[in-house]
Amino acid sequence: MEKDDKQRIMLEKVLKEHNYQESALLEILHRAQEIYGYLDKDLMMDISGSLNLPPSHVYGVVTFYSFFKLRKSGEHVVTGCLGTACYVRGVEQIMEAIEQEFKLKRGGSTADGKLSLLLTRCIGACAMAPNIVVDDEVIGKATKEVVTQKIREVLGGVKAET
Repeated sequence: MEKDDKQRIMLEKVLKEHNYQESALLEILHRAQEIYGYLDKDLMMDISGSLNLPPSHVYGVVTFYSFFKLRKSGEHVVTGCLGTACYVRGVEQIMEAIEQEFKLKRGGSTADGKLSLLLTRCIGACAMAPNIVVDDEVIGKATKEVVTQKIREVLGGVKAET
């Protein structure tokens, strides 16, 4: 059995658990993303058909919530918080530094698939702004130097002398 077949069987089980109810859309989307890693067009179409929902409704829900991913992420994920506190305290300059240093754009990944740069509206840690999340580690009161060094470390680079 191929990987795609196993994933489809797992998704079908989730749909059955929720009796194909459209009211369970969010839970089904969360579980589908856990199974597949992201929600591409074909997968959203499959879910919309299974729940008898218009594809535009499913797409609207997926794009409304920042948790959902439309593309496969890189091995390592950096997320910049664009909430008001982070924005005012300079997250924009940190994001620009990441884009330049690692040659990628927001919402995209490096050519080798090692690093993705994502955005979120708020992580709920305003007192520590600006915040950047590298993989699952929140870097509060972030600076571009600290963040770029952390990214180099997770990518397998050498830690800077302190």
